[in-house]
This record gives sequence, structure tokens and C-alpha cells, in this order.
Amino acid sequence: MTIKLGFVVSEFNRDLTSQMEILGKEHAAFLGASVDKVLYVPGVFDMPLAVKKLVQDKGIDAVVTIGCVIQGSTKHDEIVIQQASRKITDLALEFGKPVTLGISGPGMSRLDAHERVEYAKRAVEAAVKMIKMLKE
Repeated sequence: MTIKLGFVVSEFNRDLTSQMEILGKEHAAFLGASVDKVLYVPGVFDMPLAVKKLVQDKGIDAVVTIGCVIQGSTKHDEIVIQQASRKITDLALEFGKPVTLGISGPGMSRLDAHERVEYAKRAVEAAVKMIKMLKE
């Protein structure tokens, strides 16, 4: 049985999230999983509603979030990641479906974000491992 993943990808910092998305899809294929749906959202803060749509989809086994939150001149990056990650966790628990955090940041420079593009692979791997663990 193939594990079916849904991706929620932030369009903010798209130069980085597009690379993350490609690496995530490649890693899913490597692990024998498929990416059946991809929803694009304006930014990380907007992810929870799209995550909710995918966790309610019976054809999706797990959801992978992909984004990066780069530090600006204020602490806005901390608010964005804290609120989004809290709600993403709540949705995983509410619907009993893995939702993994492939979002880098906060407190990152653009250079840090480039160095962490491969973190998307970790989120895909976590989703696959969680599905296998839940099916045991």
C-alpha cells in the first residue's frame, strides 16, 4: 500500500519553498510514498485552513507543511511560526492524522534558509514514519 501525502506549501519566499517542495516530492518517491495533493497558500500563517482541508480528505494519509519564515526587523517571524505550528499540531490531534512541520525558522537569515532547504525531506520522512507507526 502506497502512503498518500498531501503538501501545504507557502508561496511566501517561493524561491526557497519551490526547492523545498521539489526535494520533498523526490524524497517521498524515494520512500515509496506519493504526493497526491498540493495546496498552495500565501504564507505560513495561512497554512492551518489548508491543512484542515487535507486532514479531512480520506484519500490523504498524512500532511506535510513546507515553508520558511525569515527574520525581519521585528519579531513578526516568531508570531507567525508560533501560531501556525500550534494550530497545525492541534489539527493533527483533532483529526488523528499526522501533520509534519517542514517549516524552517524563526530567527533565520535568508542564508540560513538556503542552508535549510533540505529540512523538507525531514518532514516527509516524519510523515511516512508516523503513518507506519500508527498502522502497527
